Amino acid sequence: MTVKVVTDSSCDLPQELADQANITIVPLSIRFGEEEFVDRRDLTPDEFWRRVEASPTLPETSAPSPGAFEAAFRAAADAGHDGVVAVLLSGGLSATVQAAELAAEAVKDTIPVRIVDTRNASGAVGMIALNAARLAEAGKGIEDVAGTAGDEANRTKLYATFDTLDNLRKGGRIGRAQALFGSVLSMKPVIELIDGVVEAESRQRTRTKSLRHLADKVREAGKVDHLMLLHADAADYQDLLTMLEEFVPRDEIIVTKIGAVIGTHSGPRAMGVVFQIPAT
Repeated sequence: MTVKVVTDSSCDLPQELADQANITIVPLSIRFGEEEFVDRRDLTPDEFWRRVEASPTLPETSAPSPGAFEAAFRAAADAGHDGVVAVLLSGGLSATVQAAELAAEAVKDTIPVRIVDTRNASGAVGMIALNAARLAEAGKGIEDVAGTAGDEANRTKLYATFDTLDNLRKGGRIGRAQALFGSVLSMKPVIELIDGVVEAESRQRTRTKSLRHLADKVREAGKVDHLMLLHADAADYQDLLTMLEEFVPRDEIIVTKIGAVIGTHSGPRAMGVVFQIPAT
């Protein structure tokens, strides 16, 4: 059985990695006022951040339609695949999972589809999708690929620091990180994704301390798998990379720029780390 891996454009995977792994990315949409763009097709990460800098209003996102997922699933069947595993953005943050579930029902007589709600976001979604595609390439069947992706979802950690929580708050994605409000302006909030929602992790006094805190989360985890550094057009991302290199070889760290979907809610200069705790 040949399995096709599908994900959504919140995954923040570099396009070259997605292409190499034969992953189909179903795009969300981004709106700046009355203008709407299809993520990655109409708007690259660099173009998105240029618009953010120039726009007087915050962008908004919308989930893919069920039809967009159905088209991707049918394309997989037409290409000769016997099954699809869709590795997706947390259902607690977006209607993306629901759209994929409707599409899976629509194609059930054509191709089996397994939906994996990663309960996570950004590079955590991308990391799980990338690993799933590698299993598919190795010849694993749909149940093995989906089951492993589900297990990895339980072991994948995302921590991030933001310059501001205004984007998260205005976009309705603040979750229980509301507790970080009320801090003095110099504080830098750190959040984590727990069970698919944004949680307050800590408050750090300076940008440098917040980056060191992210690096310490990786160090404290001990041996980790598949480390990724995420940044929202942050000019100082090399500072975090240097900290991570103290205990993880540079060639084992994927560096990726946060794109439009997650960047809409993180705001500019956000920085994060994603890693997996090894299976026991």
